[in-house]
Amino acid sequence: MSVRLYNTIKRAKEEFIPIDDKKVGLYTCGPTVYNYAHIGNLRSFVFEDILKRTLKFLGYKVTQVMNLTDIDDKTIRDSIAANIPLRDYTQKYKDAFFEDLDKLRFDKAEVFPAATDHIKEMIELIKTLVDKGYAYQSEDGSIYYSIAKFSAYGKLARIDMKNQRSGVRIKTDEYEKDSVADFALWKAWTEGDGDNFWESPWGKGRPGWHIECSAMSMKYLGKTFDIHTGGVDNMFPHHEDEIAQSEAANGVKFVNYWMHCEYLIVEGQKMSKSLGNFFTLRDLEEKGYNCNAIRWVLISAHYRRTLNFTLEACKQAQETLKNFTSFFIRLKEIADSDKKGDDISATVNSHMEKFSEAMSDDLNISEALAAVFGLQKETNKLIASNILGQNAAATVLDAFKKFDSVLAVFEFEQKGNDIPEEITKLVEERQTARKNKDFATSDIIRDRLKDLGWSVEDTPKGPRISKI
Repeated sequence: MSVRLYNTIKRAKEEFIPIDDKKVGLYTCGPTVYNYAHIGNLRSFVFEDILKRTLKFLGYKVTQVMNLTDIDDKTIRDSIAANIPLRDYTQKYKDAFFEDLDKLRFDKAEVFPAATDHIKEMIELIKTLVDKGYAYQSEDGSIYYSIAKFSAYGKLARIDMKNQRSGVRIKTDEYEKDSVADFALWKAWTEGDGDNFWESPWGKGRPGWHIECSAMSMKYLGKTFDIHTGGVDNMFPHHEDEIAQSEAANGVKFVNYWMHCEYLIVEGQKMSKSLGNFFTLRDLEEKGYNCNAIRWVLISAHYRRTLNFTLEACKQAQETLKNFTSFFIRLKEIADSDKKGDDISATVNSHMEKFSEAMSDDLNISEALAAVFGLQKETNKLIASNILGQNAAATVLDAFKKFDSVLAVFEFEQKGNDIPEEITKLVEERQTARKNKDFATSDIIRDRLKDLGWSVEDTPKGPRISKI
């Protein structure tokens, strides 16, 4: 089955052909660890995780590199304001980021290079650019990349260089699209940097943001690799500058496929602290939403479309996933029985093929989820008709576990600590009433459970409790 991906630099979907047969080199822009990641950041990271999981699902071996930006304008600014050494300050947010990855069930990258651990590689890359005439030293000792020397500059962001001013320098890491200019590769030390500097051939200073990703991707994936991803906000200037400095230094194509994730808005508006719609994963957990539901919402829209993240969607996702868990528990009970039934492998294979085709088509998540819901619906019909046997139930369960190797949202068993103690106690009282043939009390307790939002179903192996 061929894989088609939307290549930003071509503005079109293309067949994905990796450099090395079934091996894929994937570089994903990671967090700048000056604060907790917000859900806009997480949307991009989850897209990258779905991409990696899909490629593995389709038989590729993926080597993912995700950088940790622990030296830039923001990390220095905030660590100095907090009066905490840079390494200690950023470590707190590195740890928090990895906690988020665990909670959201990421298939973690094979390498998480931190910028501060790769200063040597950055200096060597800058030296190459200076030696080749693509970079120069300014009056203050900083090293700048001369975009006029790279004729292909602007090819990713589609910038018309003829109408841009030349000779303007920008020292800050991030700047607007209408500020096309020579950018800093190495920033000479100033008093505002405090103790945050490294020695270099040009004096003490620190790297610019853009050089970091070029140096680290080259070290772990080579001079040319398969896929580079990030949010659309990374396209310019960050990714454009990566291309310029990498291709100028190496004389070869930097990346074959560029993929970018669209923005996230919250409740129909741009995320903003002033609007009260700025959320981290911790904020959402405090509101009572579980991480599987949050991940479900983050993957629910195609990565190239703006996602409107709402709290109501999180609530609905929790109910959807609870229903799936109840469905899986019923399947497991049938699979563990000796019940005979029809062969439904053709139905399962059909939905699995639809899922695979959808994800192979530029991660078409809507069609993929349609296949997931479709198999659930078909299976529920068989359960209701009492014709689903043990082998068929096991086959369906296996299919959903394969779906989940990509989606990473399902719980296949009811977690005991998800059921409140009050509910467990009521169920036990109901069981006692049933044993004593006190069915009037049993029915009263059942109604009480329903009022509290829980259902109980009697099975040969005991009561099955689930959230309504």
